[in-house]
Amino acid sequence: MALPYILLVDDNKARSQHLEIILQFMEYRVKTTNSSDYDASTCEFEQLFAVFIAHDLHNRATLIKDIVDTSDKIPIILLIDKDASLQDSAALDSDIFQALECPVTFPALKRITDKIAASDAQDSSQEQGPVIQRRAFSDRRSGYDRRLSAQDRLKGTSQAIVNIRKAIAQVAKSDATVLILGESGTGKEIIARAVHDASLRRPKLFVPINCGAIPAELLESELFGHEKGAFTGALGVRQGRFEMAEGGTLFLDEIGDMPMPMQVKLLRVLQERTFERVGSNKTMHCDVRVIAATHRHLSEEIKENRFREDLFYRLNVFPIEVSSLRERVEDIPLLVEDIIACMETAGRGTVKFTRAAIAALMQYEWPGNIRELANLIERMAIIYPDEQVDVGNLPDKFQHYTPLDEMDDSAQGDQIDAVAPLEKTELNDNTDNLPPALAQLPSDGIDLKEYLNVLEGDLIRQALLECNGVVAHAAKRLNMRRTTLVEKLRKYDLDR
Repeated sequence: MALPYILLVDDNKARSQHLEIILQFMEYRVKTTNSSDYDASTCEFEQLFAVFIAHDLHNRATLIKDIVDTSDKIPIILLIDKDASLQDSAALDSDIFQALECPVTFPALKRITDKIAASDAQDSSQEQGPVIQRRAFSDRRSGYDRRLSAQDRLKGTSQAIVNIRKAIAQVAKSDATVLILGESGTGKEIIARAVHDASLRRPKLFVPINCGAIPAELLESELFGHEKGAFTGALGVRQGRFEMAEGGTLFLDEIGDMPMPMQVKLLRVLQERTFERVGSNKTMHCDVRVIAATHRHLSEEIKENRFREDLFYRLNVFPIEVSSLRERVEDIPLLVEDIIACMETAGRGTVKFTRAAIAALMQYEWPGNIRELANLIERMAIIYPDEQVDVGNLPDKFQHYTPLDEMDDSAQGDQIDAVAPLEKTELNDNTDNLPPALAQLPSDGIDLKEYLNVLEGDLIRQALLECNGVVAHAAKRLNMRRTTLVEKLRKYDLDR
């Protein structure tokens, strides 16, 4: 089933393009047409979320009547130029009509779409037609905030996720700048949204921008906005992301890809909380919480003179490091469940996985992290809609992993073998520091925690040596999860 959309009818190309850009930024599907090309027979009215009609169209009244006759439940928003008189005041008293002054601003448009969504939510669940479709759409969108809260969207029980939840709870109480570090596809934007959702800025907007996806010559305009005529193609005044995020949170994704000239301007905003639109001398003040993220190692970028050190220190007030999926594979079952639930909510189908298939997913390295996992699940839902996926249905790269029953058997065997090396005296040279077995507790006592840490670290080192540095094999030797071993490698600062 096609997703709900917004119909935009306007003969003013510049005005319609400006509105379409903002609606698409808000993640709405938009169909644009002019008054002469409008054809009711081609409109999927049952899928309409709302209709935007320019107030100055010569056949506006006819268009409105046609839409109302088709369905009196479709909200119609009239686009009105500033200072223009509105003759349809009676129509505006209806719940169907809304007025929106042009040039359109993001906050004004957000208020109207939220009002439509709230109105739909109050309708009876027994209603049929466009209202139900719009409610599904608004639930999917308004649920975005609910699903992206710190507790709802950060799926997993691993220590890595527990630490991230703790960090979010700590930093959300302040307005400190946050720097999220992690590989591509690990869910850095979800963490940024979780920080916003848990903060006092939650009632305001969370505005994301990918610094690496926008051409360098357009990035300044995207961040700070521009005045009419500021450059070729600047047909009107446009708000930047800093203005859109006023009172809320601005998420600068892939900050490591930001060009050096823009880094200087961003540094000034962070220091002084002021900026100017492109083509304007008017200084504007901003109240915005900045969260940045990158997959790059910024310390290396600084050494290569590709990232400003002073900007790094401004951003790195509260760093949050995100583990890769291969370091927390125990979270995969919950992630799979969450991804499927999101697909069902968005109307993109569903699929199920057998226990053996999940086990195969947990043995894979996941270089693309959660994004790769989500893509795989969506692909399986397309190939096997509403069916159950087993190991044999997965792509070839998952076929060589140990079946679930064999994993259980080998794990039991390893549990016995893992103790065997401790009974041998021929230990590797690198385990000379292994503490001797204690026949009895020394009279002056012992720091048991330190003793056990030394013992554990040396046993891990021995297992790695025996397994030629292969963490997965060493984890089997020690009868522990691979992710647990990775955490301990960090704890004891051991190289693989």
